[in-house]
Amino acid sequence: MTPEATRYTTTVLPASGLATWFSDGWITTRRNLIKIKRVPDILVFTTLQPIMFVLLFSYVYGGSIEIPGSSYKEFIMAGIFAQTVVFGSTYSGSAMAQDLKEGIIDRFRTLPMSPSAVLVGRTNGDLLINLISMIVMIITGLIVGWRVRSSPLEALFAVVLLLAFAYAFSWVMAYIGMSVRSPEVINNVSFLVLFPLTFISNAFVQSDTLPTPLRVFAEYNPVSSLVQAARELFGNAPPAGADASWMQQNPIVTILIGIVVLLVIFVPLSVRKFSQISSR
Repeated sequence: MTPEATRYTTTVLPASGLATWFSDGWITTRRNLIKIKRVPDILVFTTLQPIMFVLLFSYVYGGSIEIPGSSYKEFIMAGIFAQTVVFGSTYSGSAMAQDLKEGIIDRFRTLPMSPSAVLVGRTNGDLLINLISMIVMIITGLIVGWRVRSSPLEALFAVVLLLAFAYAFSWVMAYIGMSVRSPEVINNVSFLVLFPLTFISNAFVQSDTLPTPLRVFAEYNPVSSLVQAARELFGNAPPAGADASWMQQNPIVTILIGIVVLLVIFVPLSVRKFSQISSR
């Protein structure tokens, strides 16, 4: 290759590399969307689970739990939203573990593609699944009597905030999925981590009704901040009082900071982990 050709290749590489990255990311995203189409069980259970939770908590517990100044149906919906999207982010981990087990990653290694494209496609696929779940839950909630008491713009921001947190958390699960040896392990890890985070929070009961150790954990639990932010944006709860933790008094800021921190830490870690796996 002549020096002129070398200089030309070096000059156009960044632009073409960026275009290739977007193209690779879209191709892997499309692969995951096609997989959902070919395996409709994923979509069926994704939509049935939120419906089940909305109906279960609205009608089974709705008449037995008192919420001062509000109804339990309006109180519980933000908690169900948060629980569903957080659990929905675990698909990234289980799918990455499954791809490793089936040798799909070895096939990707032979292709001239960006290492991060596979992860981008995987997390984008989870984002779509969570969006579908959110739409189903909102419709179901409206049917059972839940109402948005704020402006449409605030309600839209609540949905975006929930999906953005789930997207950031899906990178955490993708990293864990590449670090375990089988899809079964990631399922157990998800259960052990996410159940305490979602149930020891203000998602289903008011945190001040919990015993002191659990109440302290709930007030500093990021899921509690996510739920509180969604409740305030939907107009289903007033801002937290002065006796609450800083995270509860500033839930939107807390979640925005949390989203940035998770992405800054786990996107590079996940890409590096994927590169290490691909080079074996």
